[in-house]
Amino acid sequence: MPGTIQWEPRSPEYQSQKQCKKTSFAFYQAVRDLHPVWLLEDMRLMEVLHWEEGGIVSAYSPSEALLYALVHDHLPYASYLLSHFPTDALAVPSKSFSCCQSGAPHLNMAVRYNRLQILQEILRTLRTLPSKSRTLYINQRGCQRVEGGKTPIHLACELQRVNCLTVLLGHGACPYIKDCEGKIPLDYLLQLIRDSPQDMRLKRQCLDSVLLYMPGGVPLSTRQRLREEGTAWQELLGQDLYRWLAGISPPTLFTISMQTLLRALPAHKFPEALEEISLPDFLRPLALQKRVPK
Repeated sequence: MPGTIQWEPRSPEYQSQKQCKKTSFAFYQAVRDLHPVWLLEDMRLMEVLHWEEGGIVSAYSPSEALLYALVHDHLPYASYLLSHFPTDALAVPSKSFSCCQSGAPHLNMAVRYNRLQILQEILRTLRTLPSKSRTLYINQRGCQRVEGGKTPIHLACELQRVNCLTVLLGHGACPYIKDCEGKIPLDYLLQLIRDSPQDMRLKRQCLDSVLLYMPGGVPLSTRQRLREEGTAWQELLGQDLYRWLAGISPPTLFTISMQTLLRALPAHKFPEALEEISLPDFLRPLALQKRVPK
């Protein structure tokens, strides 16, 4: 093909590429097998290289190593990278690891693989950023090709990751944020409920979580869609919830109280602060889980 470099089987370039692949796979295996942090860092800093487009040989950055830790749920290694390289670990990785260079994929990766503890570590690390930068990072859209332009909470709703969703909302993820198609997270949940009304437990827990962080109410366009098919949605959601979402009646006093209470919780104490208050059942498992060691 025009513009493609053909490597000679015994050329130095070919041997270099082959060696990169060998050491790269060894590092991948070591993270997968949950080897100690000191060994992984020795490999990353002194022994391991990977092959970039254009024949560039690169060492693994903390950001790329964190992606491996996320995939294989290596919490100690993820914690080490985030504590020692907080900026570099959350930076955009190279094109070999992320085809979209507009944003770092770590939050979406944590949600996709349901790595709740590492997600919490990432969010703790983000607390060191200025408020505006932290908000932009949490609400950034994922890769159009891989994630369809979804933000982390869109993906959490789509995959029904209840605890991931609640942690993200508690740290400032915006429930009104739109994906590349103009949909908010609530739209994803309603579509899931409509398409698959069976096994409602996780869908309803996600819905409850999102609604508690929407004190401004449901957008007008959503209310109108619900009213157009009122009978069907009453059966799916129940009359009380349907009437609230459709804008026919106000939310319950309990809902208003919980919305006010959750807004008062400081993000830097979330979710630990949940342990100190009376909670609905769908938030309780998050508060009772073991805290991640710092």
